[in-house]
Amino acid sequence: MAAYLVLEGKTDSFDNFIYGIVTFNKSDFLTGFYKFITYFASEVMIILVSLFFLLLKRKKYGMFVFLNAVNIFVLNVCLKLIFMRERPTDLMIITGSGYSFPSGHAMAALGFYGFIIYLIWSMNLEKRAKVGFSVLLGLLILMIGVSRIYLGVHYASDVLAGYLASGAYLILYITLVKRILKKETLDD
Repeated sequence: MAAYLVLEGKTDSFDNFIYGIVTFNKSDFLTGFYKFITYFASEVMIILVSLFFLLLKRKKYGMFVFLNAVNIFVLNVCLKLIFMRERPTDLMIITGSGYSFPSGHAMAALGFYGFIIYLIWSMNLEKRAKVGFSVLLGLLILMIGVSRIYLGVHYASDVLAGYLASGAYLILYITLVKRILKKETLDD
C-alpha cells in the first residue's frame, strides 16, 4: 500500500505533516542527538553488534544475527532499485546517498534490533531484564526512524515503508529461525 501511494505521488500531505511535527522544535541539541541516534542503524554499527553476537557463547545466535543483517541489506538494496525514489535534497541536514524508498535505516532498525528483541525473549534472563532491553530497543527503533525524517534524508513515507517491509521480513525470518532451532532441539 505504501509503495502504491508513493508511486502514485499521493504521500506529499502525509510526508509534509509528519516532517512538520518532527522538526517543530529544531535545535542544535536535537540535531546532534539525532545524528547520534541515526548512527545505531549504520552499516558500521550493525556490523559491530553482529560481531558482538558472534563472540557470545551461543554461536548459533550470532550466525542468525549476522545472516539477518545481510538479508536486510540485500532486501533494502533490491527495493531501492525497484522504486528509485530520489531523496528530499532540499531538507537534508546530513548527506544521504542512494535512493530514498524505503529507508534503509528504518529497515535495519526494525529488522535488526527487532530480531535481537526476539533473541532476548528466547534467552534465559529475568523477565524485568527482558522487558527493559525490549523497551530500550523499541525506543531506539522508533527514534532511528524519527532521526531520518528530522535529518531530512528521508520522507516519512520512506520510513513507514522501511518499517513495514522490515516487519514483514522479520516475521518470516523469525518463523524460519524458530523452525531451525526446534528441529535442532528435536535432533539432539
